[in-house]
Amino acid sequence: MRYLTVVRHAKASPATPGTPDFDRGLAKRGREQCARLRKWADDPDELGRFGPTTALVSAAARTKETFRRAFDGTAFVERHEYSELIYNGRHEVTAEDLLINLAAIDPVTTSLLVVGHNPTVHELMLILANELPAALREYHYPLGGAFVLALPDDRQVGLARYDVVASYIPD
Repeated sequence: MRYLTVVRHAKASPATPGTPDFDRGLAKRGREQCARLRKWADDPDELGRFGPTTALVSAAARTKETFRRAFDGTAFVERHEYSELIYNGRHEVTAEDLLINLAAIDPVTTSLLVVGHNPTVHELMLILANELPAALREYHYPLGGAFVLALPDDRQVGLARYDVVASYIPD
């Protein structure tokens, strides 16, 4: 069995005049959320059991920082790739766009991890989850939230329904 872990970036710093949205880093709360995610990623009985992963990470500062603080250098991640194509601050990114980009990096030999933005990660869960977890039912994807879907071993990730097998919400 392989897995797809879908993560929304942790809490970002507020927007400030003159700073592009793309360049916003994490707030203190976001850094704390990442520390909890990292503990789970390092734990072979928690999130760590769903690795190793190939990761697709939005190139925006807050998603890159979430990835670095929560997952980079852990056994949970085998390799990663940053992509501006899944940052929805410059153009609309649909769940289908995100899925196409995931399929493009899917080696079908590891599990997958995506660190992205709302509403795209929420929409991805809407189209892929057999049953939507309670935490996602009111069009809210928790900051730093990680939801794990079970994938078949022998097929590339695609537009299909998958079981949600775990969730990790840092606060």
